Amino acid sequence: MPGPTSTPVRVLMLTATAGFRHDSIATARQVVTSLGSSLGSGGGFSVTATEDVASISAATLANYDVLFFALTSGELAFTAEQRAAILSFVASGKGFLGAHSATDTLYEWPEYGALIGAYFKEHPWTRVASVVVEDRAHPATTGLGERFSIEEEFYAFRENPRSRVQVLLRLDAASVGSSGDYPLAWARPHGAGRVYYNALGHFPATWSDPQFQQQ
Repeated sequence: MPGPTSTPVRVLMLTATAGFRHDSIATARQVVTSLGSSLGSGGGFSVTATEDVASISAATLANYDVLFFALTSGELAFTAEQRAAILSFVASGKGFLGAHSATDTLYEWPEYGALIGAYFKEHPWTRVASVVVEDRAHPATTGLGERFSIEEEFYAFRENPRSRVQVLLRLDAASVGSSGDYPLAWARPHGAGRVYYNALGHFPATWSDPQFQQQ
């Protein structure tokens, strides 16, 4: 007799933009939805993708386990009530994910910057470069090895988040002819909830890359 199946994690994926809009949004929505389905019972997740900022509320979020800002940008028009609902959702024990320009979002809401860990400053390098896997024990880095190469638009942030987060990936600065510390993916707690951010995702090809999908 088959055992009980786990209820899939419910993900609300927001791809709204009030600034730069990435060509990779359509691919991101398709890939994330497909990944959730392909994992099947016990490890899968269901995805509801939306561009409607107004749909984010405490009542809506009650139906989800994870809020995912994927390639968002600019000053999204959240009300004070919506902002409080987002912070409360994560702090209550739920999850928040951010990809790429999720750090180029909501500069005028400092609590969001604290939630996600950093704000975008610039992207000095768009090329193939090497990414160092700092924490190989985290679920997001399983199977990546010590490092991998990828063509990306690599971000630098207004402040280095290292002192506030658990860094998972960093840019190998020497691979772009530079020096310094450039975290690219990290995790952090927020209340009883968890936050994960990954700065990769600029190109449609990134979302189709098995190394990125593994994360």
